[in-house]
Amino acid sequence: MDFIMKTLRFRIGNEVKPGILDTDGNIRDASSLVADWDNENVTIEKLNEIKKTDANNLPLVNNIDSIAPCVCKKSIGKFICIGLNYADHAKESGLEVPPEPVIFFKATSAIIGPNDNVEIPKKSVKSDWEVELGVVIGKETKYISENEAQSHIAGYCVINDLSEREFQIEHSGQWVKGKSCDTFGPIGPYLVTTDEVPDPQNLKMWLDVNGKRMQDGSTSTMVYGVNFLISYLSQFMSLQPGDIISTGTPPGVGMGMNPQIFLKAGDEMKLGIEGLGEQNQKTISA
Repeated sequence: MDFIMKTLRFRIGNEVKPGILDTDGNIRDASSLVADWDNENVTIEKLNEIKKTDANNLPLVNNIDSIAPCVCKKSIGKFICIGLNYADHAKESGLEVPPEPVIFFKATSAIIGPNDNVEIPKKSVKSDWEVELGVVIGKETKYISENEAQSHIAGYCVINDLSEREFQIEHSGQWVKGKSCDTFGPIGPYLVTTDEVPDPQNLKMWLDVNGKRMQDGSTSTMVYGVNFLISYLSQFMSLQPGDIISTGTPPGVGMGMNPQIFLKAGDEMKLGIEGLGEQNQKTISA
């Protein structure tokens, strides 16, 4: 029997260990199965092998210090983001829906755990939030068709694609400056395998700031769906296991408010996607 699976990485002291959620939602230590959830072990082949193990038989983890990024940061080769992929978000940003996906990169040094503190960068006046569906690649992907895309996905995760809008838009050049600040890439808590997400284009997603609902959307309103994006990206670059694609955000970002609202030190964010878990972050000054 194969078991659907949520994998995670947890911290005890200075050590990070791989885990799996059991059927009751408890964390089990998966160290006997993998050294880490890295690019060698988030392959579809490895995950399918591990699914044959009953997670309920693994050692129960009772006390952890925190949840780490769901994929080992050092093994993520590419953190690819898609811009303006929800028509209503493009509208609130005052921009047209692009005729092809807008692709940009977020530095992997921005990656943190789902509940770690987010630093407001020095000289920042327009730090913003974006709940997004993350796709983790699980197989070498190059020149594939849209119909082949699902067989190249290891799983899905929640991402907060934090953005400094002044750095992103008002400084010249590409968006990467406003997207890559340290701590601007919380991922997790879980990598949820594809068999637990039968339709990635029908997931509710939301984000609160200081207890107020800011974003309340669904992946059903994406302009370019998950399968199309993977196929599209594979025409321009190969994708490897562990690579992450952040697929865009629904409306409700601070830049789109009237008047605009931006993050300041001491704010709290809570966000989640249906079936993929929740994140909680506090903001601090860099």
